[in-house]
Amino acid sequence: MLDRQIPAVTLKTRVRDETLDGPNPFRWQDLSIRDEFAGRKVVVFALPGAFTPTCSTEQCPAFERLYDDLREAGADEVYCLAVNDAFVMYQWGRHLGLSKVRLLPDGSAAFTRRMGMLVDKDHLGFGMRSWRYAMIVEDNRITAWFEEPGINDEGLDEDPYGETAPEKVLEVLRAS
Repeated sequence: MLDRQIPAVTLKTRVRDETLDGPNPFRWQDLSIRDEFAGRKVVVFALPGAFTPTCSTEQCPAFERLYDDLREAGADEVYCLAVNDAFVMYQWGRHLGLSKVRLLPDGSAAFTRRMGMLVDKDHLGFGMRSWRYAMIVEDNRITAWFEEPGINDEGLDEDPYGETAPEKVLEVLRAS
């Protein structure tokens, strides 16, 4: 995966628009991943899904806690990507009280599939989801890769988490 360019994918996001009236002042906005990451060093971590146990109690909160350290070590931004739609990602971010990590909704799994990280979690009733991975991306090129062992479609894992922890990403950022 190293020194590979990230795929050219556009995500469907929702952004607050103060010009809209009503209880839901958000509008759809396309987000080109390559445009978003161009000329920047970013940390991206991907996980199976919003509101799931390890993602909600460990991985995402840990990246939020270490956000400032990741920025001090050279990351321009930290993103969390999941195969969920923009509405779910927004509510999950509110539920977790996130204020720093930016959530990216890969609702149709286009980015995840093109990354080769789409797995079948049907044994849990989830359908297609992302395997847990993280990466450092510099100007749209992957410069560091972190992946949980045992990627599979059969549910043979116990949702491993460790290799993609923010402490491991931070260690690589500090060494570069």
